[in-house]
Amino acid sequence: MPQIERDINLMLVVAVELYSNKYNLTPQDTLTLFMQNNINNLIRKNYGALHTQNLDESFYFAEDILARKQK
Repeated sequence: MPQIERDINLMLVVAVELYSNKYNLTPQDTLTLFMQNNINNLIRKNYGALHTQNLDESFYFAEDILARKQK
């Protein structure tokens, strides 16, 4: 697996773990939520910008998208 793919997967894992912990969800439920809201693909598409930030930014990115969808 190419390094870029590993980096993207790491961003997704961090986002899922942090979101799960903050909102008291299981990682599986969080991953399902992300997939239903296309978060996983958005993180992949925005890798260019996200990889220049702190790893936690993938969580904040996902959280922001989901908050906007709830409004």
